[in-house]
Amino acid sequence: MANVLIVAGHPRINDDSVANKTILEELERLLPGAEIDRLGVLYPDYVIDVDAEQAKLAAADVIVLQYPLWWYGFPSLLAKWMEDVFVRGFSHGSTGIALRGKKLVVSLTAGAPKAYYSADSVDINALLTPVTATCTLTGLECVGSLCLFGVSYANRTDEALLADMVARSREHAKRLADLVTNL
Repeated sequence: MANVLIVAGHPRINDDSVANKTILEELERLLPGAEIDRLGVLYPDYVIDVDAEQAKLAAADVIVLQYPLWWYGFPSLLAKWMEDVFVRGFSHGSTGIALRGKKLVVSLTAGAPKAYYSADSVDINALLTPVTATCTLTGLECVGSLCLFGVSYANRTDEALLADMVARSREHAKRLADLVTNL
């Protein structure tokens, strides 16, 4: 299997997540050789170790961004990570070739149901424009995206809805692992 780096962008993964936490736990089981970079655990103060993160990216063949969709974009910690790590001379520019040819998969979660993200309201594909533009700039090859819809915080108060969220999160992780394994 290729060298896989999963960058988990939820800033409070252990305290404030069901879906993303479940997805990562399942990916640990399904992709035991993958490195999981839990940004919220590594950088709760938002001070990124740029050299360490760039080394992880340089060693990876496949990069997975796993994050909750917050206000129609990246959580602030994931945005900060990208701002600090994806710099001219590393990821882009005349000498910035470290990411060229690597494969990128986007896996995200959304609290709202899938029906909310339709062409008539909020197009989920349009929300991925920053990712596709980043791929164009850096030479990353975006090979797919998966979204798990309807994993709202409100569902945690009902046992049946919570159990459904966990089950669907595990299914999402399985689809993601299959996508990554078949690259």
